[in-house]
Amino acid sequence: MTGSPPPAPASLPGDDLLDRIRALRDSPAATDTGLGGELGAVADPLLLHEAGRLLEGVAAARLTRAPDTRVGTLRVAVAATFTADDAVPLLRAALLAGGIDAELHLCPYDQLGIQLTDPASALAEFAPEVTLCLLDAGALLPRDWDPSALDGVRTAVRDRVDAHTAAAAGFAARTGCAVLLHTVPLPRPDRRSVISFRGGAALGRIWREANIALLAAGETHDGVYTVDLEALLADVPGPVRDERQYRFGRMAWTPAAQLAYAREAAAFCRAVAGLGRKVLVLDLDNTLWGGVLGDDGPAGIELGTVYPGDCYTDLQRRALALRRQGVLLAVCSKNERALVEETLAGHPDMVLRPDDFVAVVADWQRKDLHVAALAEELSLGLDAFVFADDSPFECGMVAGSLPQVDVVGLDGDPACHSTRLLEPARFAQLGVTATDAERTALYRGRRERHRLSTTHETAEEYLRALGIHVTVGPADAYTLPRLVQLEQRTNQFNMTGRAHGEALTRRLAGDPGHLVLAVEVTDRFGGEGVVGGVWLDRGPDRWTVRNLVLSCRVLARGVERAVLQYVADTARAAGAAVLETRFCPTARNAPAATLYPSAGFTRAEGPAGDDETVHHEARLDRLPALTPDWITLVAKEAPAHV
Repeated sequence: MTGSPPPAPASLPGDDLLDRIRALRDSPAATDTGLGGELGAVADPLLLHEAGRLLEGVAAARLTRAPDTRVGTLRVAVAATFTADDAVPLLRAALLAGGIDAELHLCPYDQLGIQLTDPASALAEFAPEVTLCLLDAGALLPRDWDPSALDGVRTAVRDRVDAHTAAAAGFAARTGCAVLLHTVPLPRPDRRSVISFRGGAALGRIWREANIALLAAGETHDGVYTVDLEALLADVPGPVRDERQYRFGRMAWTPAAQLAYAREAAAFCRAVAGLGRKVLVLDLDNTLWGGVLGDDGPAGIELGTVYPGDCYTDLQRRALALRRQGVLLAVCSKNERALVEETLAGHPDMVLRPDDFVAVVADWQRKDLHVAALAEELSLGLDAFVFADDSPFECGMVAGSLPQVDVVGLDGDPACHSTRLLEPARFAQLGVTATDAERTALYRGRRERHRLSTTHETAEEYLRALGIHVTVGPADAYTLPRLVQLEQRTNQFNMTGRAHGEALTRRLAGDPGHLVLAVEVTDRFGGEGVVGGVWLDRGPDRWTVRNLVLSCRVLARGVERAVLQYVADTARAAGAAVLETRFCPTARNAPAATLYPSAGFTRAEGPAGDDETVHHEARLDRLPALTPDWITLVAKEAPAHV
């Protein structure tokens, strides 16, 4: 008698995901555009680790619906005081889920200090744009620490923190790299080694002082940033460290802790690359308030301090916090406009008011068309937008026709709405400037400019009607942070496609051999704020434009020619005879390619081996007038210090 065949083994969770990844690897032309989003939602760190390992060499464009194309490959280094090999595949998966291609470099085990401080180290040779410094408790706490002599422990821990922060700050200053530190959790065995409650409190205070010092480094050192990993891990189940793995191979983090860090580090990389989202488009009914305005009326919608109204009130508070940090808010609702305006302005429990929005659209037309029109009016790419709506239909419509937009579905229990909107860190930025706080008013002016442009027959008529003033001058303490942010974010009119970083920019601004300029624009609709910057090398006979960036919101107005006029006039006044420029073509900066040739600069030979950079130069006594006649160029006085 022949027995029946054995049953096929049951597939394990995640097998389908890994099979799809293997299919991508086996077919270089294949794509799986839903894979990136699924990677971002994977909760199993071991599954994501295997996915990240298999995804080595696979481009983000093959697994996301609309990959970010504003940057090329980001060079990211990982330097740790413990064995961090398993963090690399997780980081790769998290970066690819966010649409970023990265070249990853893992430094040798426990050589963090050497790699950061040695100018000839493998880390320095790699020339990273981002360096992730991973610390474990053993990097701060001496191996033979004495729980009965905690004053000595405090001194030793603080000395080690100071050494690590100084090494990180020095590396950032030398290289212009963005360096990420983090707070360090204290493992349970170390906490339990102090048996008295008073001693435990003292050790806890020592450790928190150390972490406060690490957090302070992210506030005070240019180019250094700190993520509060200790707080982040409070929401991660299980221990930070598996003692067996730590004793066996000096692996200081469990897979769950590694995953939490990898996703936060990926958000940091997106911020460095200027890929944080900038516009939040919100629905109204069952999104910003409970209920349907057209059915329930203004008095019947749910807001306030009682569930579920308190959920919608909380979402409004979160949106207001985003607006205060530079995120533009807009409304896109299928409603009667007059009723919407009445509710936004007059409802006593509304947190958000009409002035908090750059645009309020309320009618019965397709929402995806409104989002696309708003992007055009604001001169922003659709990859800067987040769309949040409770309707699966509306979310599907926007996601299907505008794949660059990050769509957040807010259906289900409204208690989860705020978390869904804020996680992952889709709005992440490296810092917030004074310009960010004014961004809503600035972009309202942009919409008015767009509307004015439709009333004039020619572009020159429109530009003259604007009454444009371009103010250029050396960066000061107020404009320099904005310049750093602008160079990181700007891709279309960025002459090199690269960023100097905070530490290097500040050093150049204070060096007599260099000059950093800030560009501001105003017109009849108000100020645009700091919209451009120039990084210069100053020599006795020759000046060199290291980089020139200009926000896309002032393109096509001739501002770049006025800026170049200021640079030429300033160099000539200082005795220079030649102005040299550099242009590095990227996938995004084609709009900047013609500036130097059209301004009278001629092609020049660059240094040997620099094949990617296009060099131009011009004799300053032969340059024609560059400023368009519809622009008034204003020179800003140099500050006393930066």
